[in-house]
Amino acid sequence: MAYPPSDRDGVRNGEKKMKSIHMGAAMLAMAAMLTGMPAPARDTTASAAAADADAASLRALTFGAWGVDLSARDPSVKPGDDFDRYANGGWSARTEIPADQPSAGVDYDVYNLTQRQLRQLVTSAPATSQLGGLYQSFMDEARVEALGRKPLMVDIARVRAIGDKSAMARFMGQSQGAFGFSVVSGEPYADSADPTTNVLWLGQSGLGLPDREYYLSDDFQAQRDAYRAYIVRTMTMIGDPAPEGAADAILAFETGIARASWPIADRRDLGKINNPMSSDELAAYAPGLDWTAWFAGAGIAPQKRVIVNENTAVRDIAALYAKTPLDTIKAWQQFHVADNAANYLSKDWVDSRFEFTKAMSGVAELRPRWKRGLRLVDGSLGELVGETYAHAYFPPSAKAEMEKLVANLKLAMADRIRANDWMAPATKEAALAKLARMDVMVGYPDKWRDYSGLKIDPADLYGNVERSAAFEYAYLLSDLGKPVDRKKWAMNPQEVNAYNGGLENKIVFPAGILQAPFFSESVDDAVNYGAIGAVIGHEIVHGFDDQGRKIDAEGAVRDWWTAEDAARFEAQAKGFGAQYATYEAAPGAFINPELTMGENIADLGGLEIAYDAYHRSLGGKEAPVIDGLTGDQRFFLAFAQAWRNKARDDAIKQQVASDEHSPSRWRIIGPLRNVDAWYKAFDVPADAKYYLKPEARTRIW
Repeated sequence: MAYPPSDRDGVRNGEKKMKSIHMGAAMLAMAAMLTGMPAPARDTTASAAAADADAASLRALTFGAWGVDLSARDPSVKPGDDFDRYANGGWSARTEIPADQPSAGVDYDVYNLTQRQLRQLVTSAPATSQLGGLYQSFMDEARVEALGRKPLMVDIARVRAIGDKSAMARFMGQSQGAFGFSVVSGEPYADSADPTTNVLWLGQSGLGLPDREYYLSDDFQAQRDAYRAYIVRTMTMIGDPAPEGAADAILAFETGIARASWPIADRRDLGKINNPMSSDELAAYAPGLDWTAWFAGAGIAPQKRVIVNENTAVRDIAALYAKTPLDTIKAWQQFHVADNAANYLSKDWVDSRFEFTKAMSGVAELRPRWKRGLRLVDGSLGELVGETYAHAYFPPSAKAEMEKLVANLKLAMADRIRANDWMAPATKEAALAKLARMDVMVGYPDKWRDYSGLKIDPADLYGNVERSAAFEYAYLLSDLGKPVDRKKWAMNPQEVNAYNGGLENKIVFPAGILQAPFFSESVDDAVNYGAIGAVIGHEIVHGFDDQGRKIDAEGAVRDWWTAEDAARFEAQAKGFGAQYATYEAAPGAFINPELTMGENIADLGGLEIAYDAYHRSLGGKEAPVIDGLTGDQRFFLAFAQAWRNKARDDAIKQQVASDEHSPSRWRIIGPLRNVDAWYKAFDVPADAKYYLKPEARTRIW
C-alpha cells in the first residue's frame, strides 16, 4: 500500500522490497509489564502534569466529531475542479512540512504517533533485554563518538585485502547479510510454477541512487552531483589516496550498471521477470561473474531452479563486472560498506550522509537521534517490538471488527465479478475461485518470531547492526527449498501499511494502519468504509490488477483468462493509463502509467468495492445526514482524508521516478473521476475540470 515513504537517512538493515486507545495509567502499567519493568509510580504537581502531557501524546488521533476533519476543507474549490483541494485544501494551506520529513500528511501523523508509542515501550525495556540493549547502544552517543571510524575500518581492511574478482564475488554474496553491496541480489520466495515451495529469486542490483534514471536523465544532474560529492567525502574519510578519481570511477561503474539495468516499469511485469534456470545455467548465461563464489558467499548451495528476474540485465552487469578493473570494484565496495555503516558511526559520518539525503528528498534537518535509534530497533527486532505494540494498542474487538469489514469487502468484490459485463463465465469462475482462496490476516501474525539467537550488546552498536543483518538474512534464507509458510508476515504489526502477498494469494493489514483516520470503532461507518475499506479493497484488487491477474487461485503464474477477456482488460487499462500520463505531479514530473498501473487499478477498484460494501452494510436503508453531509459524501471525504498529503517537489520527483505508487494527490483525483457515484454525490457538472463523460470512465472491476 505504501504510506510513509522511505528515506535514505533511515536504517537500511531490516527495511523492506482503529479504536481510539488512551494511554493512561492502566495502559502504561500494561506496557511496563510486557517489557519487564515495574509500572511507573504516580507523581503529583509538575511531574503529574508532565505525565499527563506524555500520555496525551500517545493517544489515538481524532478527526472531527464522527471521523472527518471538516475544517480541513477549502469550500471555495468545487469538488469536480479539484477534490483534493476541496477536501484537504484548508489543511494544506495551514500546514508546514516538518524540516526532518519529505512530506506531511495523515500517513506521517499516524506514523509519528506510532513512533511515540513505540518509544515509550522501548525505553521502558531494561538494558539487559534485546529491545533495551539495542536502543541503548544507539543512544550512547559518547561511545559512538569516541570510536569514530574504528569499527568501520575493520570491514574496509577486508575489502582492501581482496586479491581477485572471485574473492570479490564471494564478498558480494556475503554482503547479503552484512555491510556491503552486490551487483546482484536474491532471496527465497514462492516458486512461480509451484507456489507451495520457496525458490531463489535473483535480480539486478548495484546502484546507490534510487533508480537507473538518476544516472541517465538530465533531470537528475543535481542529485548526481550531490552523490559524487558524497562519494568523494566518504573516500576521503576512509583514507583513499585519490578520492576524486575513485569517485569518478565508482560513478562510471554504476552508470554502466544503470545502462544495463531494466527500467522500473519492466521490473514489475511478471511475464518478463519469470525466467527460471538452474545455477549452472545461470553461470553459462552470465559468465562474467564467478557464480560459484557468489553463491558460496551467500550461503546458498547450487540450485536446480532460480527465478532470474531481469535476465538480460544480470547477464550484461556480469559482463561489465568482468571488464571493470578490480581496483574500481574494490573502491565501489569500500564506498558502499561505508555508506551502509555511516548511520552507526560518529557525527561527521552521519552528517556527511545526511548532506546527500537533503539533495534527494529536500529535507532540511536530520531526525532526532531517538527517532533514528527507534528505527534501528524497529527494523532489527520488528516482531519483538510488534508483539509488545499489538498487546498495548490493538484490542481483540478491533481485530474482530476489521475481520467483519474484510469479509464484507470480499462479498462486494464477488458481486462485482459476477456482475461484470465484459468477462466470460469461465474467467469469472476462475476469478471467484481466486477470491475465495485469498487469505486474510489482520493485526499481527498467529505465531511470533524467535529472536533468542540474536546477540545484542548495549556497548556495541556497530556489532549489533552487523549481527542483526546476519540474523535477518539467515532467517530469510532458512525458507529456501522449504514449503511456503503462508502465515508468515512480510511486514511488522506496527507498520502503517498493508500488502497483497502476490504468489501467496493473501492480504495483510498490520495493526499500525488500523487506527484513525483509517479505522476506528467509534466513527461513522461511512468513514471506515471510505478509508480502511478502500485500503482493504485496494489489496483485494491487487490480486486482479494488471499483474495479479496473471496469478491463479493457488498462487501459480498462469493465464486463466480467455483471450477476449484479456484483450478487453488491456484496452481498459490502456485508457486508464492515458489519464494518468497527463498528471504532472511536480514541475516536469509526469506520472508513468506503466509503472503505476497496478497501484492505480487497485486504487480505483478498491474504492468501488468499498463503496458497494458500504451500501451493503446499510441493509437497504438510507444513511443518516450528518452535518449536512450524506453518507456518500462522508464516504468520499473520508477517502480523500486518508490520502491527505503535502510533499516537497524533490520527494515527489523521486517517487515518480522510482515508486510504483502515484503521489497521494493523484490517488484521490485519479480514481474518483472514474466513479459514477462520486459525480452523483457532489452533483459534479459536465464543465468541471476533472469531469469525464460516462463512456470515457474506466470500468475494470
